[in-house]
Amino acid sequence: MDRVIHSLILHNDDLCDAHEPRLAPGQVGALAGWGVFSTIRVIGGVPFAYELHFDRMRRDAAILRVPFPDDPDYIRSRLLRLIEANGAQDSTLRVAVIRNRGGFWQGPDIVRPFDLVALTAPVHDWGGSARLTVVPNGRHAASPFAGVKVLSWCQNLALYEQAHERGFDETVLLNERGEVSECTSANIFASFGREVWTPPLDSGCLPGVTREIVLHLLKVPGVQVLEKAMKLADLEAADEVFISSTTRRLLPVSEIEGLRIHTRSGPRLELDAAFARYVEEYVAARRA
Repeated sequence: MDRVIHSLILHNDDLCDAHEPRLAPGQVGALAGWGVFSTIRVIGGVPFAYELHFDRMRRDAAILRVPFPDDPDYIRSRLLRLIEANGAQDSTLRVAVIRNRGGFWQGPDIVRPFDLVALTAPVHDWGGSARLTVVPNGRHAASPFAGVKVLSWCQNLALYEQAHERGFDETVLLNERGEVSECTSANIFASFGREVWTPPLDSGCLPGVTREIVLHLLKVPGVQVLEKAMKLADLEAADEVFISSTTRRLLPVSEIEGLRIHTRSGPRLELDAAFARYVEEYVAARRA
């Protein structure tokens, strides 16, 4: 689970050594987790699907009342400097916008409304498949903050760590209605013949960027990708279950604790190939 970041980090307009202290306790977002973030795959020096990541962060920032830049290039230009400085042409990038002022514990002399922080790290190898456990009530679909990627991520990390301690790779999170929502850091899909289902946003799941691309932007002849509410019984009945994220792409699931699932070859391979073509075209267009 541990991943060591590269030697330089971005802090607002500065590239600085990762050992150098930069954030202060009086920045309210630093201690309260009051901010938004995204994880972006860097391919050939290009932050893949940056526009989708930016739009989601901006939407979530508005919900959480986090000040956020209007110009996408404000963040992108700084991320490109970081990628270049770290030689991180093929990497994983984490970017966060942290609220600095407000609340009850604001420090003195804080002028900036937000801080921009970004770091890069090597790409993680997720293996050839995932083994999942199940957590009831892991998502609250009725919450006004459901689906918001808030900087306070410790609950997800705790569940992820617990899964690993028990020999699993990830966790299927159910909502208060007993429906499948998502994993701690991935969306979930199930295929039934040539039809592929993924939980709708009202399940409480995060609108993942890879999910968005698979659901709305990929075109595979004869394959329908739909939003449908699912229970654990649906995962058992499916031909194949797989999860998606920025760094996993479309990863098959080999086991779900307590369930007897199938691992038949379905449209996942075709979708994954279409996704790879989409990535290649995106990167080529932005390097031209």
